[in-house]
Amino acid sequence: MNWSLLTRSRAAWLVLTLAFVAALSGAVWHYGYLQALGPLAARGQSDLELASDRLVSQLQRFREFAVLTVRHPALEALHEGGSRGTAEAMLLGAADRTGAVSAFYMDASGELLASSGGPLPGDVPRSSYFRRALTGALGVAHGEGPGEAERVFYYAAPSFAPAGEVRGVLVVVVDAAVLERDWRGSLPAVFFLDESGTVFVTNRTELLGWRREGDGMLSPSGRHYVTETIQHGSHEIVAQNWSSYIPARALRRTADLPVINMTGVLMIDVRPARRYALLQSAAVGAGALFFLALLWFAVERRQALAAINLALEQRVSERTRDLEEANLALRREVVERQEAEAALKRTQAELVQASKLSALGKMSAGISHELNQPLMAIRSFAENGAAFLDRGKPERAAENLGRISDMAGRMGRIIKNLRAFAKAEPGPAHRVGLASVVEQALELMQRRIDSTGTKVDWQRPACPAIVMGGEVRLSQVVVNLISNALDAMQGGPDRRLHLRISHDDAAGLVRLTVRDSGPGIAEPDRIFDPFYSTKEVGPEEGMGLGLSISYGIVEGFGGKLRGTNLPGGGAEFTLDLRQAEELA
Repeated sequence: MNWSLLTRSRAAWLVLTLAFVAALSGAVWHYGYLQALGPLAARGQSDLELASDRLVSQLQRFREFAVLTVRHPALEALHEGGSRGTAEAMLLGAADRTGAVSAFYMDASGELLASSGGPLPGDVPRSSYFRRALTGALGVAHGEGPGEAERVFYYAAPSFAPAGEVRGVLVVVVDAAVLERDWRGSLPAVFFLDESGTVFVTNRTELLGWRREGDGMLSPSGRHYVTETIQHGSHEIVAQNWSSYIPARALRRTADLPVINMTGVLMIDVRPARRYALLQSAAVGAGALFFLALLWFAVERRQALAAINLALEQRVSERTRDLEEANLALRREVVERQEAEAALKRTQAELVQASKLSALGKMSAGISHELNQPLMAIRSFAENGAAFLDRGKPERAAENLGRISDMAGRMGRIIKNLRAFAKAEPGPAHRVGLASVVEQALELMQRRIDSTGTKVDWQRPACPAIVMGGEVRLSQVVVNLISNALDAMQGGPDRRLHLRISHDDAAGLVRLTVRDSGPGIAEPDRIFDPFYSTKEVGPEEGMGLGLSISYGIVEGFGGKLRGTNLPGGGAEFTLDLRQAEELA
């Protein structure tokens, strides 16, 4: 390289240097922006899945309310001349407890037999959900509501006569505004489109009634908002001016919800990603400028040294002044680099925290799964208590109320464990009687066991089986294993559940085996993967998190959970736990 030529063309050298730094900074910004969009998209997808699960879970209780209440004796008695007042009182109480707008029962011809009160939708017999219920299936629809409810969901459950034909339909009306009440205004912006592309449910009230049209949105007032879609790698960035409460530039994530026939859309602000990319490009640009400045000053110093050789005495003061300026400039560059490095460290810490929050957001999808079992037990004991009160057996009702209190305490302990996990301080393991945990789980699942006709083979071990663990979390694992076994044997001719506890004193372990007579495990290597499930979508099925959560709980106790197929058919799950130190 001809250094003398570069020194004579300072202007050209400066222009080339600035152009190179600008191009390098632009490339780093683009790369950093794409890298930052990855975690942002993952977090957005997690938030969208969480919002979707929350909406589906909220609607699930009304779906179960319709399916379970339609078989109530008070409604079945209406076909035999039973009291309409009793049925309407039951419907009113059930609607008040669940938060439904109204519930009414009609016969197959469309005649109203009982109602919880309030306005009724128009022309119910010709509605799609009522006609579907007459075919024996669960009718689901959404649209305009009666009375003050502007947007509602309809669930229509059929009632079957002893001969098998549909003789009545129970319709439950749910106000969508009630479902939005707890998460309205939360971040990020999320909305759910129905099959016509209209916003039906959202946490941004101003978007209600908007309809997707081409590349934009059409508001109820008739104004058309055009959006600009920008593709950055595999990410879709949307620029819009819909509302001041929605980011002007947002990363759009979508998810199909076939259970409620809707599409979820989430708009997450990309400004953090742009700031992160800007900091990266600024740091690289500062580093490049620092290196080039060093090169520049090296050339200037060489030129100064050459001039000093020719006129040492005349250039002493100038040389001193040049060196002082160079040192000052170097100190400024060092300070700027230190500031840039500190900014990078702060940004990295923020990204780590964002990743942690994303992981916690994914785990919170399992909250409904963990609390569902105590809630179902509370509902079962509440129904039993009400039945005992009707039969004049207050002592049995008091027993069921005591069990409800125990289940509420158990839910409190579950929430305590979730809170401890969020603080990265899970509760320590302590001494727990494994046989007692198994018997509590069998008692909790007794109603389902009886309803499925499953034969349970359980024998309490001769010597105490004291292990190190947490009672609530260990009970969750055992209940999940029993529940999965019942699901696997559903529809089978021979349903047998075998539970045994054994000791391995040499290894210091207590082993619980759970065997079923079902068809076995289709893919044993994947059963502990999150969201893996072989069950079809339906009101009774979970989200594929049970075994994954159970595996993590057992690993936290220092134990091991395995699942295999038996040679003669069926599946076997083995739970190995450490013996308590006092008995090891």
